[in-house]
Amino acid sequence: MNKKILLGTASIISKFWLLIPAKIRRFLFTLLFILESRGKKTNDGLQRIFTIKDKLDWVINERAIQYGGGIHPKHVLTKYHDFFIERIKNGDKVLDVGCGNGVVALDIASQRKESTIIGIDINSLNIKIARKYKQIKSLDNVDFIEGDINYQDEIKADVVILSNILEHIEERKIFLKKIIAKTSAKKYLIRVPLFERDWHLALRRELGMYYFSDLDHKIEHTLKQFKKEMGSSNLRIIEIFTIWGEIWANCENE
Repeated sequence: MNKKILLGTASIISKFWLLIPAKIRRFLFTLLFILESRGKKTNDGLQRIFTIKDKLDWVINERAIQYGGGIHPKHVLTKYHDFFIERIKNGDKVLDVGCGNGVVALDIASQRKESTIIGIDINSLNIKIARKYKQIKSLDNVDFIEGDINYQDEIKADVVILSNILEHIEERKIFLKKIIAKTSAKKYLIRVPLFERDWHLALRRELGMYYFSDLDHKIEHTLKQFKKEMGSSNLRIIEIFTIWGEIWANCENE
């Protein structure tokens, strides 16, 4: 079903659903989850209940974005913007690859007034939103480009940001080497999902289920995989953290 229709229908039905006392609603949900998990084969029940959990995670994220006024509250709560900003010197030229709706690039621009920031994203709607936010914030040290970084001319930079980008790339070694050649940047600030964030992922893989957090992900790195990939791409890890179920790394071009 179309997500827009689904959400619209839910808004109407919720007016009646919420009239049912909370204790009864929770009892019904718990009973349904237990029933869905039962059956002759435990692994089949686990697969069904994991599928429901995926739907629940989607609803939580949808509500969280609504709560954040259109921006996911993880941007503020996890403070990952600060990880980037603290490692960028005032005056650095920064390229934010796959900048999304531009909130990271705009935050950097507001905190590093002497720096110039370019955000690039393949999604035209993302760039439209980013430019709108730029206009609202009245920042003149940041620009946004719609397009694929692989087909851009040289974009010289001191720092490249790859925030939740590498997991969407099949040939990551080739991709990283192209970025290095295209930008001549020394510093690479990288953020990717960590496979070892939860035992559920290992169990889902064992059950033969799709276990990534996004249907477009090609990988969700173990720490060992990430370190190996950086080394094979001629990037030396200066700092590395595992936090909020992610890997945050500060790397340098060797």
